[in-house]
Parts: sequence; structure tokens; C-alpha cells
Amino acid sequence: MAFGGLDKKSNGAPMAEINMTPLIDVMLVLLVIFIITAPLFTHAIRLDLPKVASQVVRETPETITLSIDDTGKLYWNDKPITLEQMRAQFAAEGKRAAPPEIHLRASRATRYEVIAQVMGAAQSAGLDKIGFVTDQVKPAR
Repeated sequence: MAFGGLDKKSNGAPMAEINMTPLIDVMLVLLVIFIITAPLFTHAIRLDLPKVASQVVRETPETITLSIDDTGKLYWNDKPITLEQMRAQFAAEGKRAAPPEIHLRASRATRYEVIAQVMGAAQSAGLDKIGFVTDQVKPAR
């Protein structure tokens, strides 16, 4: 690192310029390394896998559709239900070996308090998989 020039004419003040040459050299070395190693990441190994005749097992998890209308009324799979009945149903479903997924459909005007109560009741019963169902917006042409 140069602190001063070798000129006898200069006043001996430190040099205030940054030497960019070493930084550019390091950058070019890294660029070459990345260019060389990039094709190695996409290398695939060819394997001859054994062939077995079997049926595809598709386990689809059971789902519960819980709907909430504008007034806060609850519907369990399109059947009216009260908040206390819903909590009892959640407790029963949470004790199963494979708890079902909950698809929560709430109206746009539904109060957040009702949605929070439903989510809290589901979580306290051990039902962690909750999905929010929405309508798809059609693009304007």
C-alpha cells in the first residue's frame, strides 16, 4: 500500500487514490471460476431404475369446508352449525390419526373477529392445516 510517491518534488502527503487493479484482478478470477464451475451444477447422473408394475397410491387428505357468511353464521360442509358445535367437531377431528385439512371460506364482509375465533379453535384442537378459499379474479380485456 502506497503512502506517498517516490517523487522528491512532492510534499510527502499520503496518496488519496484507491488502486483498483487488485480488485479487478480478483473479480476476473472469480468470473473465470464461475464460468468453469457453472456447467458442473447441471450435470445429471444416468441411472437405470428398476421397473415395477404397481398402482399409484394417491392419498388425498380429507377436507372440511367451513363457510362463514356476512352475518357470521358458520356452515360445516354446507350445514349450519353454531360456534360451540364447531369447537366440539374440531376436538373430535383433532383426535384422529390423520387430521383433515380445513378449507375456510369467508365472505368479504365477514368480521375478522369471527375468522380469528375459528382459526383459534382449530389450532387449539390440533388442526394446523387451514387453507383460505378465494374466488378467482377474471382479467379485464
